[in-house]
Amino acid sequence: MAEPSTEPVGLWLGIQAGAFLGLYFGFSLALVSALTSPDELMRIVYLITVFPLVGGILLGPFLAKRERPVASDIPPIQRTMEALEGMDEGQGKWRILSHVRSDGRTVRIDLHDSSRVEELLSRTTPLTNEFPVRYMVGRGISSSRQPELRATVLNVLDRQFPKTRQSRYTSAIEIAPELPERLRNQRKRINMLLAIFLPIATFLGWLEMR
Repeated sequence: MAEPSTEPVGLWLGIQAGAFLGLYFGFSLALVSALTSPDELMRIVYLITVFPLVGGILLGPFLAKRERPVASDIPPIQRTMEALEGMDEGQGKWRILSHVRSDGRTVRIDLHDSSRVEELLSRTTPLTNEFPVRYMVGRGISSSRQPELRATVLNVLDRQFPKTRQSRYTSAIEIAPELPERLRNQRKRINMLLAIFLPIATFLGWLEMR
């Protein structure tokens, strides 16, 4: 399979990410300040408000260079509905309009009430190469509406996808696109830098405020 194309996340998302990191750093210092000098209210407000601005300005251009897979021009929900055309089973049973939802990025497919679960999976699992698909399968216990559904779906998905692409929730199983190796390595490097830098910066800030 060809490696998916990627694009930079863009300056606006980079600024948002930088501001979020600044907020985390500022909140950590504000918490330390509140515990050590609770009377310094202005300093607490300063730490919480200034660091997000500084983080967005300083880290935004750097984080904007991060890459993400190129999104399709066709919305995920439309792609899914096209793939499932002809699968409606009638009123009171499985139907696209009542059992397929999307938040704009992830598509949620409720597999309850369907007598053709494996066919639904065969039609929609190829879409997981482009966007996340979350299958609503219930908890798989005796009190569930269809207790055998979760095991049936897991059996199919385990044969097709590695555990690294699966996210298992209480009542759902989500399959995410496989990231290119270059993208995975990039995220690992950024996460490692943040894991090292943020605790050190917080500790130095605490020493400065003592």
